[in-house]
Amino acid sequence: MRLNPAPALDPALPVDTSDTVRFVPLGGLGEIGMNCMAVETAGRRIVIDCGLAFDGRGLGVDTLHADFSYVLDEPERLDAIVLTHGHEDHIGAVPYMLAACPVPVYGPPYALSLLKEKLAYDGPRDFEADLRPIYPGERFEAGPFDIEPYRVTHSMPDCTGLILRTPAGVIVHSGDFKIEEAPTDGEGFDFDRLARLSAEEGVRLLFSDSTNSVSEGTTGTEAEAHASLEPLVREAQGRVVVTLFASNVHRLRALTEIAKATGRKLCLLGRSLNMHARLGKLHGYLDDLDAVRIPRDTARSIPRDQLLVLATGTQGEPPAAFARLATGTHPDLSLDPGDTVIHSARIIPGNETGVYGMINALERQGVHVIWKRVAPGIHVSGHAHRDEQRRLIELLRPKSFVPVHGTYLHLRRHAEIAEESGVEDVLVVENGAVVELSPERMRVVEQAETGRVYRERGTEISERVIKDRALLAELGVAMVTVVVDDRGRPLGPVDILTRGVLHEDENEDFLDDACDYVFEALRRSRRVQERPDDETLEIEAKRALKRFFAKTLGRKPLCYGMILRIDA
Repeated sequence: MRLNPAPALDPALPVDTSDTVRFVPLGGLGEIGMNCMAVETAGRRIVIDCGLAFDGRGLGVDTLHADFSYVLDEPERLDAIVLTHGHEDHIGAVPYMLAACPVPVYGPPYALSLLKEKLAYDGPRDFEADLRPIYPGERFEAGPFDIEPYRVTHSMPDCTGLILRTPAGVIVHSGDFKIEEAPTDGEGFDFDRLARLSAEEGVRLLFSDSTNSVSEGTTGTEAEAHASLEPLVREAQGRVVVTLFASNVHRLRALTEIAKATGRKLCLLGRSLNMHARLGKLHGYLDDLDAVRIPRDTARSIPRDQLLVLATGTQGEPPAAFARLATGTHPDLSLDPGDTVIHSARIIPGNETGVYGMINALERQGVHVIWKRVAPGIHVSGHAHRDEQRRLIELLRPKSFVPVHGTYLHLRRHAEIAEESGVEDVLVVENGAVVELSPERMRVVEQAETGRVYRERGTEISERVIKDRALLAELGVAMVTVVVDDRGRPLGPVDILTRGVLHEDENEDFLDDACDYVFEALRRSRRVQERPDDETLEIEAKRALKRFFAKTLGRKPLCYGMILRIDA
């Protein structure tokens, strides 16, 4: 196993020859989310997936994605974006890349429908998106690559892996996957196709989903989740609310069947959930939904024991339906003692405080809350566990293996599975590694500059702004105002205003001492005496204030200065 090898060009192997392929992960290797990889040969390039991540630090950042500079610095080389499926961590940043480089986008029909919704919701664009559907087993050309999608099972409909026929050999990209023998939508994992591929053509390189590589065994199935949820709904006395990931149309289908089987009407709360319901019907996954669904404005009129509510907001997001139900602020529905809430989702690390806050708020109201820790079967992952990861590797028998989609821990554990399965050439890399593949060898040849782009309501904000917000949250801010005469001499006491620095009861006396300290520092400053301009005065005032805070509080809040000059 090679772990993050340093770039090292080997003169014995020519660079970028006609039989080499380069791949460059821009996001998703060494982190969860933001999946994006450039693949290139013969001077042409495609991008596989182009996703977002969500920032949980509470600094006003809605989303973030990979820095696309590696691709966008040479836009003429990019021929296409190819999507494996429609989750946000795979398609969410496509509009931003298209705005800079409007190329064709290939993807499964459901993923393209979601992308159309995203483009329409975000408003008019300066480009017309060229969206081209792909189907399992139907080969197509994207730039220099011959690509064949194959069906995989995951936690949303219409998901694919990709088979790329390249000058260096066959490359397989697993996409996000799990292995279900009998999926509820009937679209099973295409073992037969991969077995034939391995036997007839061989696999030069496998990229494979590492998300659950620290989890032993196999992933539960949606049929098992259905079997766990139905008795809970059937036995509940009052209203039942289930919060779930909106994109899990398989779970939505199961809950539709449960509503029908238990004699309950179904009400959907949340924009994204209603969007997936509409698209699920359009693509034929939710044919029975209209038989039990009711509009939300009529839900109050349904007897409590005859209503099943599905709500967005599994991670405790304040504006989402689940949080509004928990806090009693939803305009259409409320919960009473004896009602039941089922949290049918994974709690994403970092969101525990928000989710458990919602659970506690509901329990205070007398609502019975069921979540995965007390009823493990009510949610199953969409990502393969270790036994399934091993099964894919042993089915394909790749010559080389690179784990993708996960933190470094996930990548390393997945690489160990590959080694145990007999793969001789296993490489663990993170974002920015430029890896060159030939028929004989795989090696890191460069390190591309990578990073993150932060967005607030779709608008890019700099990393400096994020750092300032973090410092403001941690340390607070202080503003010192100094009034000076036309010769730069301070006139009387300075004024200091703070936010997030002091306790109320210590504020007045403390600030008086701070004002005196800054005034004396300015009066004695040699720099001010030699150069009493506004810039020097501001710098010296801020320095003095920071020294005072460091001496008295042991920390330095963000300090800003303002100079008011009064002419004689």
